[in-house]
Amino acid sequence: MASSSAAEPGARLSDRTRRSPLGLRAMVLLMHVFFVGAVFLLDPTLDRRIHEEPWYIGVYGVLVLIALAQYFYTAGSSPGYVIDAMQASGGMHATFINTATLPKQSSSKHGSLKCSTNRPGLEKLRPMSSSSSWLHQIVDLYPPGSSNRDWTCQYCKIIQPPRTRHCHDCDKCVLQFDHHCVWLGTCIGKKNHCRFWWYIFEESILSTWTVALYIESLHLDIEKVWWKDFIGVILLAVLIFILMFLLLLLLFHTYIALTNQTTYEVARRKRIFYLRGIPDRVHPFSKGICRNIYDFCFTRENGFVLEAVPPIEELEARAAPYTCRDLFCCRCC
Repeated sequence: MASSSAAEPGARLSDRTRRSPLGLRAMVLLMHVFFVGAVFLLDPTLDRRIHEEPWYIGVYGVLVLIALAQYFYTAGSSPGYVIDAMQASGGMHATFINTATLPKQSSSKHGSLKCSTNRPGLEKLRPMSSSSSWLHQIVDLYPPGSSNRDWTCQYCKIIQPPRTRHCHDCDKCVLQFDHHCVWLGTCIGKKNHCRFWWYIFEESILSTWTVALYIESLHLDIEKVWWKDFIGVILLAVLIFILMFLLLLLLFHTYIALTNQTTYEVARRKRIFYLRGIPDRVHPFSKGICRNIYDFCFTRENGFVLEAVPPIEELEARAAPYTCRDLFCCRCC
């Protein structure tokens, strides 16, 4: 009896955990239906516009569906967990980039580090690789003299590559951890950051269009009951607040995508041991704007690419002020 009674709270807890994402996604769906549906209730001329300009409302409806589809697609995606990378390393699907073993290029000439695969490290991997093989690969990614106590997660007890953090909500270590999104119910990390950016972009367009429809409904020269205008003003104020938040979020994530940073690195730069002492204007993992965009949009879907902390010599070269030659050679790109 005691064992069954002890199991019941655990079962209820797991049920709540399983139901909570469904409840969150249902709430998001209802919010979209509410704000979009209110436009048609507050603007009686939209019925006529549907017949006169079907393409206008049709495109708007397609945008609503695309934004919702992107939401569910992002919410159901994996951010990229360390445990998955460890398993992939045994199957030869993980790529370890060690900048310290690569020929160094002049920063004033190319503006960023050119990374390639650490072939000797990959050759040592086997399908049945142990945790010691994983540790051997991670050691090469950190600056010389680093302590393994800084690499070990105190919760998972696994070796973390650079740019990794343990998420207490997911209870897992996330590669290139950005943040845990309560709205999506999942972490944003290496594997789904691009999807998150597209979701914010689509929601920003949808919110802008919806705000325009609300403003049009309030400027109609027809007689309406006073409470419709009152509700319209309240909903418009809420939508404008949401739109401002989305635009700021979109600008910020565009900036960190262009510079190959994460929200966690920007906010906790002074507390991350391998980023201490690096000038604020130097982005240690940036490979130039063009390569950063390419990696952000394309390469993160294929396997796991673990980046090493660049050597101090290269970071000091990046901190040098730009010259006319650097601008001519597109050092930032």
